[in-house]
Amino acid sequence: MMKVMESYIRIVDAFNRRVGRFAMYLIFALMGVLLWSSVTKFAGSPALWTLELAQFIMVGYYLLGGGYSMQLGDHVRMDLIYGNWSPRRKAAVDAVTVLFLLFYLCVLLYGGISSTTYAIEWGERAHSVWRPYMWPVKLVATIGVFLMLLQALAEFFRDILFLRGVSVNHASEAGL
Repeated sequence: MMKVMESYIRIVDAFNRRVGRFAMYLIFALMGVLLWSSVTKFAGSPALWTLELAQFIMVGYYLLGGGYSMQLGDHVRMDLIYGNWSPRRKAAVDAVTVLFLLFYLCVLLYGGISSTTYAIEWGERAHSVWRPYMWPVKLVATIGVFLMLLQALAEFFRDILFLRGVSVNHASEAGL
């Protein structure tokens, strides 16, 4: 069972690292869209689609990069007490608290799948002048939540293995 958990951790870490590295470059797409918005406003005929598209790109940027951020430990954490704990105690507490995160992500994933399905079936569009279809951004958000769920499970397995004396490095530490 421990080998299965190790394999799962390595596969999910490697996949989320690749997706997260791709998502990092979405910031350049966002900058391009916002630059175009500024240029068209300055020229006197503002593009109606730019700010909404910028919001959609930000959804991808944040949610597709969420699993990678979790993997790197770059998420927000209160370090007042936690920072002074031993690695073993941190792993034990993380193994318990990640269960709450897994529950939250499962609920979020259920809602994302439901919302995406609705958007596809009914051809849902945004309530704006541009009126883009909503299913692409909802699909990206749902995939991002799913990847965070996979990474949270990998972190849970990593903590369990650490408590059993097996250390599994993150993909970034292993050079993947």
